[in-house]
Amino acid sequence: MTWLKKLPVITLIALTLRLYSLTNYIDHKPHQALGAIPFLFEPGNIAFSIATGHGFASPFRTETGPTAWMTPIYPEILAGIFKVFGKYTYEAFLAAALLNILFSTLTTIPIYLTAKKIKGPAAAATAAWLWAIFPQAIVLPYEALWDASMGALLAATILWATLEIKRSWPAYGLLWGVALLTTASLASAMPFLLVYAGLAASGRERWKFPALTAITALLICLPWTIRNYQTFQTLVPLRTVFGLSLWLGNNEKADGTSTSNQHPISNQKERNLYIEQGEIAYNQNKEKEALHYIAANPAHTVVLTTRRFKAIWTGGSVHPLNEFRNTNSNWTRWVLFFNITAALLGAAGIIILFKTNDPYAIPAAVFPIIYALPYYITLAPPRYRHPLDPALLILAAVSLQAIWQNESKRFRKRSNPQGVKISSSKKSRTPATGNK
Repeated sequence: MTWLKKLPVITLIALTLRLYSLTNYIDHKPHQALGAIPFLFEPGNIAFSIATGHGFASPFRTETGPTAWMTPIYPEILAGIFKVFGKYTYEAFLAAALLNILFSTLTTIPIYLTAKKIKGPAAAATAAWLWAIFPQAIVLPYEALWDASMGALLAATILWATLEIKRSWPAYGLLWGVALLTTASLASAMPFLLVYAGLAASGRERWKFPALTAITALLICLPWTIRNYQTFQTLVPLRTVFGLSLWLGNNEKADGTSTSNQHPISNQKERNLYIEQGEIAYNQNKEKEALHYIAANPAHTVVLTTRRFKAIWTGGSVHPLNEFRNTNSNWTRWVLFFNITAALLGAAGIIILFKTNDPYAIPAAVFPIIYALPYYITLAPPRYRHPLDPALLILAAVSLQAIWQNESKRFRKRSNPQGVKISSSKKSRTPATGNK
């Protein structure tokens, strides 16, 4: 069964599972609905604006002018799909979903390579298999036409590149630049991984490598930042949306997990307010309102934060045990079981790596520990956390390998309690009474 440990086999199975799930999904949905509804969110709306010649603008299904609501790469990709396959068509949906599936499938490669670097081939195969069957990685490519699948691929590649770095700061900086222009939230992990890369170097490279990497990434992002400054007359390095996210997660109607229909994309009152104030002022005001609410309602803020913490690590559930018992859906049970188990094994993996003074403990732990932090105070849907999932499953594989090794040792001890060494030589197998 060694073929089950081969990366091409695991990658092929991952692709097959995702294609099967997509096929089952589209068989139960009207094609006309699939051509429209999945695109009616910020990436699709901005892509439509680009494809119709109105530029990077209008994230809320109506013309509202230029935006920096999100970074440019993924909406530009969707705009390209619109231009080739038509706007809001079933063919465009299939193209976008298949591209996301490709991103998700390819993620098995850096996961495998990173786990192999940390703990060897067995852990590599385990981590890749965990990703292949990971529920969110199977359904997010088509359920959410966002940058989550591409972000997971970039995050996994960044983690692998950090461990395998060969002082090639141009390539590493390019990777970071593309990542930031695709999934801006990856910026939270950047300082920690650059510091690690610097500390792993020696001599002048200790400061030169991370500095040049950061400069390269910033230069790649600079045209977008300049565009934003020229558009809004204020500094917007990557995107503007933090203020609204903070407010959606912290106000009198917030429940800790959903937007409670307060998002401008679905709430006409908020959309009118966004148009009236402009994108910058709107987000600034929302941030002020959120901070005021947090300061005035610390107890409720703790409750909301606790709910988001549980939602992040259970795959979206605030009451996972009750939901597991009461649901009639085996799929829901599988999602809950997988996410909770992966979270526990991932936490154990971090402890194992630090306890054994593993040189890769810090970079492996950055995404689960650091990347998740902003979502404890804002919003916590599964697609937000998806870029940290590759690292989490690598850590889960580390735990599973440790469990297997410990159980194997216990089995050997039970089989041979006296610790007697058994020789395989013919001489040792000759009975003592057999001498003539």
